[in-house]
Amino acid sequence: MGDHRHPQWDGVGHGASPSRRGVLTGLSALAAAAVLPLGEAAGQGAPRAAKPPAKPYRIDVHHHLAAPTWVAHFAAGNQLAPVIAKEWSPAKSIDDMDRGGTATSILSVTIPGVWIGDVEASRKLTRECNEYAMRLVTDYPGRFGTFPALPLPDIEGSLREIEYVLGVLKADGIGLLTSYGDKWLGDPAFDPVMAELNRRKAVVYTHPTVANCCRNLVADVPPAVVEYGTDTSRAIAKLLFSGAATRFPDIRWIFSHAGGTMPFLAERFLFQAKNPNAAKHLPNGVMHELRKFYYDIAQAFQAPPLLALKKLVPLSQIVFGTDFPFRSTEEHVKGLRDAGVFNAQELHAIERDNALRLLPPRYRV
Repeated sequence: MGDHRHPQWDGVGHGASPSRRGVLTGLSALAAAAVLPLGEAAGQGAPRAAKPPAKPYRIDVHHHLAAPTWVAHFAAGNQLAPVIAKEWSPAKSIDDMDRGGTATSILSVTIPGVWIGDVEASRKLTRECNEYAMRLVTDYPGRFGTFPALPLPDIEGSLREIEYVLGVLKADGIGLLTSYGDKWLGDPAFDPVMAELNRRKAVVYTHPTVANCCRNLVADVPPAVVEYGTDTSRAIAKLLFSGAATRFPDIRWIFSHAGGTMPFLAERFLFQAKNPNAAKHLPNGVMHELRKFYYDIAQAFQAPPLLALKKLVPLSQIVFGTDFPFRSTEEHVKGLRDAGVFNAQELHAIERDNALRLLPPRYRV
């Protein structure tokens, strides 16, 4: 991914929930004047690859979108990588999917997320991003799903948005960042949100960011190189050793980039679990929890991370992701095969079958 810069996070969430049918009807007019790429795509018809696969089947759980209002806000402060701010469009997503044999991509907002320092403004931006994503789901049937964003660290607003996107829009899950300011997933401050997601048995896709502690630590080394993988590992550690993974066992977590650096730190996680204060939060042990989580292979399609992940967790917990538009589907498909870690049956499970267990029945068609 690109070298994203982020706003500072602080923080503390919209009205009555209309019917899904009414909402989806209204989404067709959402930000119509601003959505130039979508308008162009609609006018030209769905983009086609030069040599389309016989039958696309892959499911990409790590695929980003850029809602026009989101781009307008963050691009003005030079806080977005150019590839997402200027080059993304629904047409380009579908073109990349067609070239790589992807049937469906589950869309999510990437960093810097949707919190912009003001409660009402952040709630508004969150809703606009989520409704834009759902508009793509309805405009391109079967090609897109969505993991809507929440305006964390705003707890009230996040609870209201969960009710809207899961209760009304019937989205596929929720998309969260690994940390918000100086708090990682698993922090007790987020417990009300975790409890609601657990009650709904929600799929929660996570994307790394850069915590307040760790910005610009090494000159000339963008955060994407080291900090993203590290922040994923910090979030996993916090979920484990705070007891959140045990208290909210029905959340189905997806971690990006093969779990960041966690597979290489697993021995340290196991050693820490021997500490009585840590052990009391993990009655079933560290490995029980790590093997329940799901991990996508976005930007981790080389043999070393794949071998580490395969040794650590069951094959059933590994899912396909591309990090589009920062990387392409084709290079992930090729990389998985060139790595030589998985046989054909295992590759099919990673690229489709494992994700089907996380998603609604409509994806099984």
